[in-house]
Amino acid sequence: MEQPGGNIAVAPHRVAGILGGVRTLGRRVRTARDLRQTVEAGLPVAALDAAVRHVVGDGPGATELKHGIVPKATLHRRTRLTADESQRLERLARMTALAERVWENEDLAHEFLVTAQPQLGGERPVDLARSDLGTREVEQLLAGIEYALPV
Repeated sequence: MEQPGGNIAVAPHRVAGILGGVRTLGRRVRTARDLRQTVEAGLPVAALDAAVRHVVGDGPGATELKHGIVPKATLHRRTRLTADESQRLERLARMTALAERVWENEDLAHEFLVTAQPQLGGERPVDLARSDLGTREVEQLLAGIEYALPV
């Protein structure tokens, strides 16, 4: 399914699942509105742990990815993320859900997300999730892969 502007829609419940689901978020997410309201309220730090563990496991890459979303000094003092940090985390989860759908294999999708991509100027998709424009670049690349378009 494609949204205006060329973005591919991802089911909100898939994004919520990557963020830890009902157990972590404290509510069931069924719609885009549910997801938006949950993110705007500030995601729990546990959602950061769940999403990072989903994408890269618990190794050294996990710490780097976490601190790319929330600075290390800040992370240890809070139980909830700010709205901006929550939006960065939601973009990572949405990008992950989309990559898993396109690749139809979680391991291949996660490898794509953490590997520098020539089509993205040599940047890693997980790093581009820090900004809306970077996320759009990754979404466009994934749309091209999904629909066999030149990228």
